[in-house]
Amino acid sequence: MKKILLLSDTHSYIDENILNYCRQADEVWHAGDIGSNKVTDQIKQYAKLRAVYGNIDDKNIRAEFPLDNIFTIEKVSVWITHIGGYPYRYDQRIRENIRRNPPKLFISGHSHILKVQYDKSLNLLHLNPGAAGKYGIHKVRTMLRFEIDGMDIKNLEIIETEKRT
Repeated sequence: MKKILLLSDTHSYIDENILNYCRQADEVWHAGDIGSNKVTDQIKQYAKLRAVYGNIDDKNIRAEFPLDNIFTIEKVSVWITHIGGYPYRYDQRIRENIRRNPPKLFISGHSHILKVQYDKSLNLLHLNPGAAGKYGIHKVRTMLRFEIDGMDIKNLEIIETEKRT
């Protein structure tokens, strides 16, 4: 079993609250718009990190992290990308690939809107953790926490941090 913390759109922001959740996770997954390597460097002190770069990320972040991170953990196939869309409205860049070879868990960021949605046609769970950083249109900073145990994705929890001012 693996405990996962999922976040996105930190836009160079990380605080003790986020790091406290990182300490409780086996792995932290970041769905892009990291903003600064200081964010990922701090996360790596506490947990294994899997990440992708987003549209605001510079060449240093793009050199360290891929556009798409596709892997299997336990018995769950995962695809993380920053701009991926959501069920029935996938981004054109990935649309054909996801239809041909759907993962069990598809993760994207970018919108700053937390979404948990099941795609019945592809038999996959889509997660967007919203935005953990302070930059953007969102009013509440959010992350997701869950466990992967064999083929099961379970104990999904929405984490809301303080309201953005």
